[in-house]
Amino acid sequence: AAAAKAPVKKNPKVANVSVQLEMKALWDEFNQLGTEMIVTKAGRRMFPTFQVKIFGMDPMADYMLLMDFVPVDDKRYRQVTNTWPVPYAFHSSSWLVAGKADPATPGRVHYHPDSPAKGAQWMKQIVSFDKLKLTNNLLDDNGHIILNSMHRYQPRFHVVYVDPRKDSEKYAEENFKTFVFEETRFTAVTAYQNHRITQLKIASNPFAKGFRDCDPEDWPRNHRPGALPLMSAFARSRNPVSSPAHQNGTEKDAAESRREFEREAGGTALHQAEAAHQQLMSRVLSPALPGGGGGLVP
Repeated sequence: AAAAKAPVKKNPKVANVSVQLEMKALWDEFNQLGTEMIVTKAGRRMFPTFQVKIFGMDPMADYMLLMDFVPVDDKRYRQVTNTWPVPYAFHSSSWLVAGKADPATPGRVHYHPDSPAKGAQWMKQIVSFDKLKLTNNLLDDNGHIILNSMHRYQPRFHVVYVDPRKDSEKYAEENFKTFVFEETRFTAVTAYQNHRITQLKIASNPFAKGFRDCDPEDWPRNHRPGALPLMSAFARSRNPVSSPAHQNGTEKDAAESRREFEREAGGTALHQAEAAHQQLMSRVLSPALPGGGGGLVP
């Protein structure tokens, strides 16, 4: 048997980096139900938003922050609901394997728009990937992450040290560190399949205030509360986490996020099926990033 490849010793600039997932309790709630993320032709932002707090960087070194999404398995899924007895149908929906996965979508990397930046800048505040959008459009030319609907995905977060050496390509495998939070995995869908996921998104999304403040009977049809207790989510909604858009102070982003949520919760979309950065990325990234088989290079 061939000897296993020895692990690559990481550059000290990334070896000591650690990452803390923000809103972990909320991610855990979604994960227990089976997180679903909407994908659309135009692209849809994730909720919960992927946010992290970073520690251990060299304050004076330059880093790029990247995300990619890899399939959890090689299967395609479908949602099945037991319709008898009717009062318990709400509890009995489940994901079943529907066959082999569809052909792989184009492998894409989403880089944080503030990349590259000094370690001191990344560490001084929560880093939010609120610009990231998911699409099922295989011909997308907006740089969105392309995913297959009804497939399961694991987001991955990469910290890449921008090595100033001229021959930095030789050290590419040493200069990055990857972080995976299993509670952030999800199923890509064009319409929410699990009623409880819809409820939890309405209860916890800061842009869902209009739905929370009105009588539940006025919620969009098929989005009304069922038997699932959401006390923790509703309690949290009284003091929701500040939205990434508000953190960045961009009213345009806030308005766009609100419009996306209203389309999503209202049912309209539910039922309808930068050159410098690229040059820098091609220099600091390696085809050997884990799990991509070379597909992570932009």
